Amino acid sequence: MPQMGESIAEGTVSRWLKNVGDIIRRDEPIFEISTDKVDAEIPSPSAGVLVEILVGEGQTVAVQTIVARLETDAAIAASAPAAPVAAPSVPAAPATPAASVVTPSTAVAATSTPARPAAAAGSFEERIRTKSSPLVRKIAAEHGVEIAQLEGSGVAGRVTRKDLEAFLDKRPAATGAVSVGASMHAPAGVEQHGPMPTPWTGDTVEPMSKIRRLTSDHMTLAVRTAAHVTSFFEIDLTRIARIRASMRKDFEAQSGQKLTYLPFILQGVTQQLKRHPVLNASVAGTDIIYRKAINLGIAVALEPTGLIVPVAKRADELSLVGLTKTVNDLATRARSKKLSPADVQDATFTITNPGVFGSLFGTPIIPVGTTAILGLGAIEKRPKVITGPDGEDTIAIRTCAYFSLSFDHRVVDGADADRFMADLKKTLESIPDGGF
Repeated sequence: MPQMGESIAEGTVSRWLKNVGDIIRRDEPIFEISTDKVDAEIPSPSAGVLVEILVGEGQTVAVQTIVARLETDAAIAASAPAAPVAAPSVPAAPATPAASVVTPSTAVAATSTPARPAAAAGSFEERIRTKSSPLVRKIAAEHGVEIAQLEGSGVAGRVTRKDLEAFLDKRPAATGAVSVGASMHAPAGVEQHGPMPTPWTGDTVEPMSKIRRLTSDHMTLAVRTAAHVTSFFEIDLTRIARIRASMRKDFEAQSGQKLTYLPFILQGVTQQLKRHPVLNASVAGTDIIYRKAINLGIAVALEPTGLIVPVAKRADELSLVGLTKTVNDLATRARSKKLSPADVQDATFTITNPGVFGSLFGTPIIPVGTTAILGLGAIEKRPKVITGPDGEDTIAIRTCAYFSLSFDHRVVDGADADRFMADLKKTLESIPDGGF
């Protein structure tokens, strides 16, 4: 089950487009899914033969759950018996978690997952079991752990992050090493965030929804991965406001699109990402990957299910009209659950706009795999001191907004981030008539 945005926790298989025994081409649609935010056809990741369907139509499972098996070895596929559709190995949680009121006698029970019998080396089951998520494989590699040595609690024995962290917590730590989830400032045996809060009599305890748990995991990982620093600039958008007002009527008549401030800001951002490539990069261990493509993730608020970040691919190649159409199309399809998996992947830089809710500025969290995120504050008129051509100072009403840039200080120095912001400020405040 694919991950369709950071806050998506599960998906429903709405229809299988292929049957067991069918020959599948790479990227050929194989099944359809429905989530809280997206309905989409899911392409096959590889060519092969569909040998087993594990999740039937109408069933809902967590993201990363194995829903089918595709055999890419023709000889093995030819000898594989047809397998019936099975129910998911892990039952889905209730759609609406029940809340409980704590009484003095309330107790919490825990269960453990029994160890799975080992599969034969090189077998289909063993290959599935060790095909863990990229994040799990990355953490395992960093700690020198062979995934094949672990017993997994996921579907088909898949090793999950929880399994790996449990193994690392039990393993004797090497000198100077810090285990996953451990605090560098806490003594041994103490939880990273202090003692676990306990409910008091009369409190209401409500389990997190799957979406909230997944968002929590992603945000925690993002904060732990990057060294977060945020820089703030006030930008005068008066000139953009005037240009927008002058061209708005003709623009909307010709393009059929509503013209907002955002496309002007996106054009300025793409220009400066070319000049400051470290803000359009990704950290891979001790290497820095400078992305050639400029793919802008644009956060879209959804009611009442949270937010999703569709991606405007190669935004630097789009005109003002092209950016407007692309952003409006992504936002519309996000709100109507019509985004495809490709629409929410491969962002190289992200823009979030809490200003639409009245927020002046904030410190957004950098998405994993990127080095920066730009936050746009509320656009409003403010009194400002303006120096005239003769050097005299006057107070004028200007249209302004605070922009915040959160950046990964592991690879982006403060001077680099501030040069980017200073250049973006200059670009937006001196925009030529008719746009860039």
